[in-house]
Amino acid sequence: MDVTFRSDVTVHLLKHAAEDADVTFAARVSTLGGETRFNETTDKDAGLINYLMRDRHGSPFEHTSMTFYIEAPIFVFREFMRHRAGWSYNEESGRYRELQPVFYVPGPDRKLVQQGKPGKYEFVKGDDKQALSVEHSFGVIYRAAYSHYQQMLADGVAREVARSVLPVGLFSSMYATCNARSLMHFLGLRTQHELAAVPSFPQREIEMVGEKMEEHWARLMPLTHAAFNKNGRVAP
Repeated sequence: MDVTFRSDVTVHLLKHAAEDADVTFAARVSTLGGETRFNETTDKDAGLINYLMRDRHGSPFEHTSMTFYIEAPIFVFREFMRHRAGWSYNEESGRYRELQPVFYVPGPDRKLVQQGKPGKYEFVKGDDKQALSVEHSFGVIYRAAYSHYQQMLADGVAREVARSVLPVGLFSSMYATCNARSLMHFLGLRTQHELAAVPSFPQREIEMVGEKMEEHWARLMPLTHAAFNKNGRVAP
């Protein structure tokens, strides 16, 4: 049985209607009404976007759209879908297709040991014994679970029943659509950054997804991204 192990995640930007000019166009209707015009951004627009971000006038940032294709472990998606406002999701279904044997394993740079108490803790690398324990346990359990899944399917058990034995380290895929405001809220909670005014403590695997999404967004809306960082990475 061929089982694939991955320590990375996949994030592709599939389509978008997201530019800095979308934000300024929407904002200026407040003062210009129907006379507002959609134009390329200027130096004045950078100041307007920063003002909107600083004073938390958030609705102009909602006039954007980005659709991402994401591959990540199921446990990442369970955290991800806690973000509901301004997000739409469609995920691969274990009821309608046979799930593939692709599983998450921590990479060599993944810190394995949690120290401290809830609300005040840190992660450290761990020793060789712990790393070997993780590698061995993940491999044994993943292979056994997928073998039993395959056996049940061969015996005629429905996919929606057989999938119950599969662990949350199984990779899944989804489309996720958001606007710039909802993405900023996600990034403020699910990434750590030296410019963040409010500290966040995300699980590393969802942070990996967030970092890749932010790279795409920063290229699409550089003025908005700069204002987000300048104002403490707090969503308006």
